[in-house]
Amino acid sequence: MSHDFPDSARIPADIERPDKIVFGLTARQAGILAGVAAVLWLVFLAVRHLVPAVAFAAAAAPLAAAAAGAVLVTRDGLSLDRLAAAAIRQSRAPRRLVTAPGGVVPPPEWAPAAPAVLPSPLRLPAVRVAPDGSLDLGADGAAVLLECTTVSFALATPGEQEAMTGAFGRWLNSLTGPAQILIRAERVDLSAAITRLQETAPLLPHQSLEDAALEHAAFLASLAASRDLLRRKVILVIREPAYRGRSDAAVSRAMRRADEAARALAAAGIRAAVLDAYEAAAVIAAACDPWRQVPSGAPESVITREPT
Repeated sequence: MSHDFPDSARIPADIERPDKIVFGLTARQAGILAGVAAVLWLVFLAVRHLVPAVAFAAAAAPLAAAAAGAVLVTRDGLSLDRLAAAAIRQSRAPRRLVTAPGGVVPPPEWAPAAPAVLPSPLRLPAVRVAPDGSLDLGADGAAVLLECTTVSFALATPGEQEAMTGAFGRWLNSLTGPAQILIRAERVDLSAAITRLQETAPLLPHQSLEDAALEHAAFLASLAASRDLLRRKVILVIREPAYRGRSDAAVSRAMRRADEAARALAAAGIRAAVLDAYEAAAVIAAACDPWRQVPSGAPESVITREPT
């Protein structure tokens, strides 16, 4: 007996998308266009006795078209005026940033070749990693990282696909705060596996098993030498804002939401585990430099690049 399952499931709409209030425009878009129209109208009233209406319309048309394009045309989800504002902020932002929690101290006057412009302090969003693995975001609250496994959706039956999609949709509909799904590729180092195979192969009870282990080690070595080996890592970020400056309450809410997410995603065959302090620090370090090795030392210690 065959069953027909739908190919889609309801997921929540983008709750951060602004509402359309008039003519398919948001309040911001309508306000900007109305302001430009009001300015052009006032200018026309001031010069209508000097400039013909047709000439004024021809001169004002490019300005009106530029204003309409700036607020209506979007790229990567942002309007052109916001992209222009972001470009201006980026062009005026300092280019040299250093880790200086206490501020950048200028060099003494007697120091030779003192730089004309001092570097600016680097401000990271994460203030520290707590012992329970939560990230202290300062005034922005707290965040919790979960590492998630993946499922083979294409190999599942239609019934299993419907169950996984429904479970994932129920988790999305249950969200009460910000959440982010980060999918990143990491370089795989097979040297440990190759060394373990070579060391344990002589201990196997049969010569054929030893030959097979050594052959597999040689295959892994050739694969690592000829390919850029990558693995996929899925990180779920649960963030909670701080209300009235209470970061401890934000941490408890984020932890509770992380446990709820792990239980909800388990119904879709996804195992989600909260990262501890060391694992969370390693994820942050890898995000800053994707091609570096996992740093060693305590999570609260200064992360430095080991010499190669």
